[in-house]
Amino acid sequence: MTALPGISDIHVAAARLSGLIVETPLIESPELNKRYGGRILFKPETLQRTGSFKIRGAYNKLSCLSEEERSRGVVAFSSGNHAQGVAASAAMFGVRAVIAMPADAPALKVGNVRKMGAEVVPFDRFKDDRMTIVRPYIEKGMALVPPFDDPAIIAGQGTIGLELVRQAKALGVSLDAIVVPCGGGGLSSGISVAVKDASAQTQVWAVEPEHFDDTRRSLAKGDRVSNEPG
Repeated sequence: MTALPGISDIHVAAARLSGLIVETPLIESPELNKRYGGRILFKPETLQRTGSFKIRGAYNKLSCLSEEERSRGVVAFSSGNHAQGVAASAAMFGVRAVIAMPADAPALKVGNVRKMGAEVVPFDRFKDDRMTIVRPYIEKGMALVPPFDDPAIIAGQGTIGLELVRQAKALGVSLDAIVVPCGGGGLSSGISVAVKDASAQTQVWAVEPEHFDDTRRSLAKGDRVSNEPG
């Protein structure tokens, strides 16, 4: 990644996405509020188009490409959610999409990607290198749409943060802390930029599953480490 996105990039992404995606609600559970003594809010991006937040970043990335670049098509790699986001975005732009997906990816997601018109290239996640799979397509001129490590992707995911701040204010809620799932880091990075711009005192926590905490271990070591496959 060559440049970090700023708050202006996230606002531009929000304008591009306006009317194309769902502004998912901010919901709460009275039972959980009672149990933990505070207001606990959830933003269910499972209600988003394609079933996850990934379409936000994918569509914004395609929007940043020139018409000439888009005309050559796009390529990506993903086990499911990013694949669906890229396939849907490519369909909206009317461009070709090729997506490398693990052979053991959920059949439903593979089927959805194909239904949206994208071509699926299966690979063995335990033996094959995904960049090696997509490199021939990149060499032919297709634009890579990475899943997280890209300014346009991060800015697109950051639009969730803009919505969070606006919706919380409408509910009369002061955001003490936000807990964000962390895989590649694009979602937590984008939300952090958006939220901190509007509410500097709000803490943003990136969380990972126990035993799959490669981000925490990478930061502790000062070098990039990966989770063991499996």
